[in-house]
Amino acid sequence: MASPSPFSIILPCYNPIEGWRENIIKQFEAIQNQSGSGELILVNDGSSKKFELEEAISFFAPYTDIKIISYSENKGKGFALREGIKQSSGDLVIYTDIDFPYTLESFLHIYTSLKNEDIDVAIGVRGTDYYNHLPKARVQISKLLRWCIQTFLRIPTDDTQCGLKGFNQKGKEVFLQTTINRYLFDLEFIFLSARQKLNIKTIPVELRPEIRLSTMNFTILLQEFGNFLKIFVRSI
Repeated sequence: MASPSPFSIILPCYNPIEGWRENIIKQFEAIQNQSGSGELILVNDGSSKKFELEEAISFFAPYTDIKIISYSENKGKGFALREGIKQSSGDLVIYTDIDFPYTLESFLHIYTSLKNEDIDVAIGVRGTDYYNHLPKARVQISKLLRWCIQTFLRIPTDDTQCGLKGFNQKGKEVFLQTTINRYLFDLEFIFLSARQKLNIKTIPVELRPEIRLSTMNFTILLQEFGNFLKIFVRSI
């Protein structure tokens, strides 16, 4: 039986941008150069463009520490992450987005905090300059969500949606208890981690300067409002 990896990186993938495969290799090698060997699990969440499974398998074949999970129907980032986390072998698990939007230093801060400190969950939190990378409509959505969290929920941070988080085996167990498939899966994870009294630490992170984030689908926002209400009811 193979020994566990020091860490697993989980990358959900849906209709990735041009050059995504080369960028994964570049970023993963940079991380390994700083932290040692680990594994990377790529989860194709039913992409309809710019992802050909056979091409991806062929491209990543020389890299034995990269695994691919793929299914045909888009189910959401939360679902994709659970599928990848189930198959992870790392003592520590870190997830981020396929374009590795956060700086290498931010990633390593999450990793070293989990490795060297007595914490179960490391949550990336973003500074105010994060809003410079967002479309105006998404800025308002983000600020509204943070206000709702501050007002209605008792959790360690109101910045729940940062796409860089990590955890140990205790955190892994809690993440696999989540049920939300799309936008608010992060909030559900932090809510459950706090309720189960895991040791949580917030860690400042920064986006890479060239990153620009996309707009959000209004239909998904309406669905996620219902998910927020479900989490709120559970908190009462």
